[in-house]
Amino acid sequence: MPFLKNSFLDLLHLLFPATCLGCALPLVAGEIYICSTCLHGLPYTDHHLHPENLVARQFWGRIPCNAAMAMLFFKKAGTVQQLIHHLKYSNQPELGIRMGILLGERLLSSPFYQGIDFLIPVPLHNKRLKKRGYNQSYHIAQGISLVLKTPISTKHLLRKAATDSQTNKGRLLRFENMSAAFDLQHPEELADQHLLLIDDVLTTGATLEACAIALLKARPEKISIAALAFVT
Repeated sequence: MPFLKNSFLDLLHLLFPATCLGCALPLVAGEIYICSTCLHGLPYTDHHLHPENLVARQFWGRIPCNAAMAMLFFKKAGTVQQLIHHLKYSNQPELGIRMGILLGERLLSSPFYQGIDFLIPVPLHNKRLKKRGYNQSYHIAQGISLVLKTPISTKHLLRKAATDSQTNKGRLLRFENMSAAFDLQHPEELADQHLLLIDDVLTTGATLEACAIALLKARPEKISIAALAFVT
């Protein structure tokens, strides 16, 4: 029976080959969602090794942040944009887990992301969550959790208001749009903890800043930030 099952799967793959979500070319055995060529050619930042990186500087003077990083540079019409688009709009939550594992491996090797107690994905409002069917940041957190063996919290930080699109807004307007969007529940459980905020794409940092301001009411020991991509 296992032989017949494997033969059927091989035939199915031959007739309907899975394709890379970065370049749309067929995947080969051992490749998951992203082909090896795209995977090795992604524009990695190495922010996890350099505390004074471009993302960290975004938050200087705005929030007390232990460490901040993004794994990839985001450029229009590039492979990263293609992957993010699939993650958010093509019903590909498993891609978030795959990318989260890659991100988690970098955090694991960084001295600045040790001793994390909770992973906190940026929450979606229920209206948007229902429309999309999943929160992409949560699935990124799932991948990170598999590597760091750290629990994910979805009950402490809640999105209480649906906000307008952040596209084409400057930093100040983005922050004003997000400043009252989040609420904190059970703050006593986060006191003296190292929290890692997780998002998919970081542009001005307004969303993560608003999240961090809400979380600071719990008096955590540290707040760190990690995103899949940073818009340059």
